[in-house]
Amino acid sequence: MRLNGEVPSELITALSADLTAARFTVGALTSLWGTDAAAALHRNQRVPALRALAARGAAAGPKTAGSGTAGASTAGTNPGALATLARVFVLGLPVPATQLNDALPQLGAAGAESLGLVTLTTEGEAIPALDLRPYSYTDSRGVGSWWIASDLGELALGHAIPERHVLGVGGASLTLSGLMIPTQVDSVLDLGTGCGIQALHASRHAKRVVATDISERALELAAFNAELNGITSIEFRLGSLFEPVAGERFDHIISNPPFVITPRTAGVPSYEYRDGGLEGDAIVEKVIRGAEAHLTPGGVAQLLGNWEYREGAQGLDRVGLWLDQREPGELGLDAWVVEREVQSVTEYAETWIRDGGTVAGSARFDALYGAWLDDFERRGVSRVGFGYVTLRRPATGTPTLRRLEQLAGAVGANDTGLGPHIAATLVASAWVAGLDDSSLARTVLEVAGDVTQESHYWPGDEDPTAITLHQGGGFARSEPAGTVLAAVVGACDGELSIGAIGGAIAEILEVDEAELLAEVLPSIRELVVTGMLSPTSVPSSNQTSNPVSRSV
Repeated sequence: MRLNGEVPSELITALSADLTAARFTVGALTSLWGTDAAAALHRNQRVPALRALAARGAAAGPKTAGSGTAGASTAGTNPGALATLARVFVLGLPVPATQLNDALPQLGAAGAESLGLVTLTTEGEAIPALDLRPYSYTDSRGVGSWWIASDLGELALGHAIPERHVLGVGGASLTLSGLMIPTQVDSVLDLGTGCGIQALHASRHAKRVVATDISERALELAAFNAELNGITSIEFRLGSLFEPVAGERFDHIISNPPFVITPRTAGVPSYEYRDGGLEGDAIVEKVIRGAEAHLTPGGVAQLLGNWEYREGAQGLDRVGLWLDQREPGELGLDAWVVEREVQSVTEYAETWIRDGGTVAGSARFDALYGAWLDDFERRGVSRVGFGYVTLRRPATGTPTLRRLEQLAGAVGANDTGLGPHIAATLVASAWVAGLDDSSLARTVLEVAGDVTQESHYWPGDEDPTAITLHQGGGFARSEPAGTVLAAVVGACDGELSIGAIGGAIAEILEVDEAELLAEVLPSIRELVVTGMLSPTSVPSSNQTSNPVSRSV
């Protein structure tokens, strides 16, 4: 496989036709081996899938051309072809070349070898050389599916992955695609594209996408995936971070950077897909600090990242310092940073050593573990935080949004459903920032449909001792509310202004109206930003859905 169109397009066209005819989809594979086996594959275990294939082996009938639409059934397809493709491309096991010829009638086994998908042996076997699997999603434009090629994982290799490994669609990929704001824009930059999955998603809402990576092999696979799926709006560029786009600006920047903190110690693997080659959390710092110079006015950057907890410096405090350290002439960015998880250095080291395929308890594992802990100890690191960073260059003026918060635990729509919520939060925060208290009091608000109220009473009391507002979607926030605030929120039905509601409650309670409003307006602002209250006149965010994805 080679970059810049050196792979014959007719071979990729033939592969696409064969995969479509075999109905090589997430739904068809799930039907082939069942939901339990599909779940086991997500845990990197293939035995249940192999047992299911063996049980169905005698059922494979004559070849019949099938529909190319995604579905949950194998009806109308050649079950033998689907099973062969599943075995070689998803499970990473060899198949007879004759079977692969049958499964890929237009491409053939020789064509698959030319594309770098398999290696043909003199004994007549086709040995998998790449992982190729279906991927399905739902976004603002509807339901869709792609095929994604990547390097073979440790399950297929039978040993630890090599340092130049190009990762397929993993958990972090699904998280970022779910966070992605799908506003229609002219340009998107995918920084560190890997196998290209974020660039493919971005192509759904952008006229053009520029995808960069420091790995030439990653760009080769990403370009292959784009062509295989008929996407022509992506330009691929080789280079580190923002270097390939020096002097250019984009409406939207997305990045799942190689943020894994890795010791710069001899003998410790430096995996290109996760290690940016810098010490500690410096790679995330560079992306955050470089974003403003590459965003158009009103442009948004979204990325995942790690940050260190060091002696005297909490993780989110470090991120705040990065945001404050601007280049001359820069005005700064609106910023919303959500820390979703914090791990001890021991947990962190164990997670990423296992991720590379090194077996726990082996001498190799213990040596790497020691190197990780030595590195953290040398720099005074006790914990590592993980989360999401959303940055916006103000369309005019200076930044008005700065939220650095910890939101661990459950999420209302799960991490793969947060795009609309993030979009609405950015719109609401800008709107609220432009209002003084008098203007806010004149606005008409309504309670979001996913908000519920929980009240606790001491036995026999008429008044609640504690009131909490719960958000069903978004980040599933729970906000304490006093009696007065709860009364104001409860009356927000889209008919009366906040001032009118406050005046009526002040009269009932026989308190000063101005004092009551002064007490509740700061909380009202917060509830608008977090989505519990919805202004009836806020401009549309034009974001009603985001990718929700499945892969095999």
